[in-house]
Amino acid sequence: MSLLAAVPDVVGVESGAVQVLGVTLVGVSVTTAVKLLFTGLLVALVMVLRAGALAVLRAVLGGAVADPRRFWARQAVQVVTAVVLVLGLVSIWVTPETDVSVGVGLLTAGLAFALQQVVLSLAAYFVILRGDTFNVGDRIELGGVRGDVVRLGFLRTTIMEMGRPPAVAGSDGASWVHARQYTGRIVTVSNGTIFTEPVANYTRDFPYLWEEIALPIPYTEDRVRAEEILLTAACDHAVVGDPEAEQALAVMRSRYAMSDASLDPAVFWRLTEQWVELSVRFLAPHRGVRAVKDAIARQVLTGLDEAGIQVATPTALDVVGMPRERQERRPGG
Repeated sequence: MSLLAAVPDVVGVESGAVQVLGVTLVGVSVTTAVKLLFTGLLVALVMVLRAGALAVLRAVLGGAVADPRRFWARQAVQVVTAVVLVLGLVSIWVTPETDVSVGVGLLTAGLAFALQQVVLSLAAYFVILRGDTFNVGDRIELGGVRGDVVRLGFLRTTIMEMGRPPAVAGSDGASWVHARQYTGRIVTVSNGTIFTEPVANYTRDFPYLWEEIALPIPYTEDRVRAEEILLTAACDHAVVGDPEAEQALAVMRSRYAMSDASLDPAVFWRLTEQWVELSVRFLAPHRGVRAVKDAIARQVLTGLDEAGIQVATPTALDVVGMPRERQERRPGG
């Protein structure tokens, strides 16, 4: 009252209503004006404290954004800030004399309908915080986007996009990076996507990938020697005899009803009309797969050259003969 009375020419009070320059503000009483003032002060104070807490965290935990400690500490600050704001606003605007049951019910119903996607994303945020889906730093596929999770917010997950192998990229859109390496694009995906689409996690329980390299060998070449070259290259560069990989696989078997899986490289044959397709299957870490496949490919090509083995291609097929009837037939004959 004293603050409003100090400026009678600008702001006035009449019958409990606030007037500005002689205009009565409908629905704004002195009590409402005071509550608005306290609301602004509360929001400003909480934001200042939040910024100070984040600055202290950066100074204590360092500047590594991908540090899990910094991530969880930042999320704790965000949650505490939201709780303090909600409790403070309720304390300011709700009094024992206020009948808010009907208003709160209508407001809740309206917000639930208008902000259903926001509510869904917020609920998904707390599901993600449990750690059963993914964490910051995991390599995932969410909402058709593949890459590393670099930030997790209340409503959206931020992903550093990575490329796709040609066979995968051709099925759902072109990618100019034909491997699991960064494209440079930062993509945000709604958290609520975890409720409607599958989430593929490359790193959470088993930080390895089974990869394959297929090699077409003509029937006339030394296929056994080609298999030896493939297997030797895979054993030299893939994950072989790694205790950590064996331990990770044992943990997977204890958690999930999965069948037995071999960690050792193996070569499989497939017969086609033109050639024998030799596919070498091997284990690689979830990061750096392209480097492993590059090293294997280089060693395989060197070994094939030394052994004098040719790789089959569709353009190199020989025509071995044609039926005489087709040779003698002429157009229109």
